[in-house]
Amino acid sequence: MVPQTDHNKNSTCIGNGKGHVSYPTAKSKSWEDSLPIPLCILPWSSWIIFFISVVCYGNSINGEFVFDDSEAVINNADLKPETPLSNIFKNDFWGTKLTHNSSHKSYRPFTVLTFRLNYFVTGLHPFSFHLVNILLHGTVSTLVLRVMNSLFNKILEHDAPKAAFLSALLFSVHPIHTESVSAVVGRADLLCGIFFLLSFLSYTQTSKNCSSFGNSSTVSFLWLFWSIVLAGLAMLCKEQGITVIGVCYVYDIIIVCKLDLQDIYHYIFHKQNGHPPLPFYDNKKTFTLFFMKQIILFLGGCFLLALRWFIMGASTPVFQQVDNPASFEENILVRMINYHYIYSMNVWLLIHPYWLCFDWSMGCIPLIKAINDKRLLAVLIFWIFLGHLLYSIVAYPDKKIRRLLCFSLAFILVPFLPASNLFFRVGFVVAERALYLPSMGFCMLIVIGLKQLTVFLGQNCQMGIQCSVILLLAVFGIRCIQRSAEWKNEETLFRSGLNVCPLNAKVHYNIAKNAADNGDRETAIKGYKEAIRLNPLYDQAMNNLANILKDQGKLEEAEELLHSAIKIRQDFFINALYCPYYCDF
Repeated sequence: MVPQTDHNKNSTCIGNGKGHVSYPTAKSKSWEDSLPIPLCILPWSSWIIFFISVVCYGNSINGEFVFDDSEAVINNADLKPETPLSNIFKNDFWGTKLTHNSSHKSYRPFTVLTFRLNYFVTGLHPFSFHLVNILLHGTVSTLVLRVMNSLFNKILEHDAPKAAFLSALLFSVHPIHTESVSAVVGRADLLCGIFFLLSFLSYTQTSKNCSSFGNSSTVSFLWLFWSIVLAGLAMLCKEQGITVIGVCYVYDIIIVCKLDLQDIYHYIFHKQNGHPPLPFYDNKKTFTLFFMKQIILFLGGCFLLALRWFIMGASTPVFQQVDNPASFEENILVRMINYHYIYSMNVWLLIHPYWLCFDWSMGCIPLIKAINDKRLLAVLIFWIFLGHLLYSIVAYPDKKIRRLLCFSLAFILVPFLPASNLFFRVGFVVAERALYLPSMGFCMLIVIGLKQLTVFLGQNCQMGIQCSVILLLAVFGIRCIQRSAEWKNEETLFRSGLNVCPLNAKVHYNIAKNAADNGDRETAIKGYKEAIRLNPLYDQAMNNLANILKDQGKLEEAEELLHSAIKIRQDFFINALYCPYYCDF
């Protein structure tokens, strides 16, 4: 855990020598008074955030290995002591060689290394795996507190510990994180989050001494080096970690350079200033140092991207249409409309994280192809919301609020880029785990909105707003506990998916497979048949159903299903070799 240490001369600090907290003064009173955070808890803010994070997800500690945990942990030979340690750096996250055609190219050796350490200490016992995940989420939440405290301090130019605390508190209890915390494979998101935030915090140190050369510049570039190294570690935990480089650029633009879109607009169209709106435009030494830093950051980012591309064998993973139907749509207009609907779905999950599912593929979200599809309204609302936010970033009277809005939006968009389908096809429609990092910016945006709502409604409504915040935190916390309980075992997890995605063939397939493993053949047959009905090309469901029917003596039906599976995918030719044995060809 990381205690708060950001403070300045405009604050009153109370501490015990090991760490201290900045208290709001008259200058920050307007920002702090509207937030329902008692001053007495601020000295213990890091511990409180950590404790609440652990409590909200604590009931998943007794959970089993579920869903993708089977492939990444139980069946992954890279975790076992007899497997050479070097294999971790040759195989993907699932233990498949990166050069193999079936590899997902998800290269996360540091995450797999922690799995191996778990296995070495306690064996294949889920308790220790879940315990580590919960503690990691608590660590990420305390780092979020440190980051938010730094950002509010630098943008507002005075301390705002309540705003930072509330932002981190919202992050720690947000139910969208359940998949990342309660699923063992979600450790990739947690480790990535830790190194992501450490990289960003390191980068914020590079701009503290950028006014001259000499010893100060050496310290600055040392922090820059560590920031790039930590970004690389984040990437080796999960691919999304590389986006911290982009967030660092946004930090320089908004906080170091203090660039403002409104100032740029006035400079271009009205020529109100004689020189570009840069704070050190006339200081050649400082400008040169700043420019050198940008070049090094750019080269570091290019190196990490090139390394990632080389590790992937200069090729991208191959996905099926059922994994991400919109990305296979040939009509670019239809494809873009569906992408935007998916974006609106992600925003809605952040706002109202009740409709959660372990898998969103295979018909869970049907494509929008008709102009009278009611879901187009969601796309329209999404763009109105985004347009209003962008307008506020440009036109809002308070420059500090504009900068806060701009950075919070960047903190949402930049980490989300790898999941956006804009640069390459991804293997999912919606993934709650992909929102782990973007939710930091969202929580920051909520706090900004609460402050502005107080200003708009006036002090008379302040009590109502404070009660609403407390209620929101309580609802989020309860939903966390409820959702993490659903992740305890595969039966409850897969059943919960039916309430959200009844048209998802994979949900029915997993229910059937789990039932078959537990000896419930009637439920298994029903589930497999429903999965095939929803997805007539579901070869795995056909194969599994054929095996059950064969055991029941229904050889003709089993033979027909296997033939259909072989036509869809030639891999099932191996099963056909055994057909003469039990199908009486």
